[in-house]
Amino acid sequence: MEQKGIKPSFIRLKIYQYLVEHKTHPTADEVYNSLLSEIPTLSKTSVYNTLSLFVSKGLAQIITIEENIARFDADTSVHGHFKCKTCGKVYDFLIKSDSIYSSLSPEFVVDEVYVYYKGTCPYCKNKNN
Repeated sequence: MEQKGIKPSFIRLKIYQYLVEHKTHPTADEVYNSLLSEIPTLSKTSVYNTLSLFVSKGLAQIITIEENIARFDADTSVHGHFKCKTCGKVYDFLIKSDSIYSSLSPEFVVDEVYVYYKGTCPYCKNKNN
C-alpha cells in the first residue's frame, strides 16, 4: 500500500484485505455492509473514497461489466471477466493482451485493457438442463 503512495490506516487496510480475500468483485455497498459489524464507525463515504483512492493509485481496478454498477477487484493484472446473466456471479479468466486483435493504429498507446463476456455460467447451464 505504501509503495503505491497510500498512507495505511485501519479502515484502508480492512477494505483492502476484504478485496483480496473476497474475490467476488464486490460493490462499494457490499464492502460497507460486510465490514460494518466489524467497524461500527465505518461510513459509506469512507468506503467510496478508499475504493476510489485504490483505483486511482493502481491498487485495485474498477469493473463496469454492468450498467450503473461499479465492482472492485484487487487483482490488477490483465484478465477478463465473465458475468452470468442468470445468477449474477462475476468470474475471472486469463487473457493474453497481446493476442487480442485490434484495428487500433500502433500510433495509439494503450494503458488499460478490459475484456468482458456475458452469458450463462456452467452451474446455471447445468441447473437449467
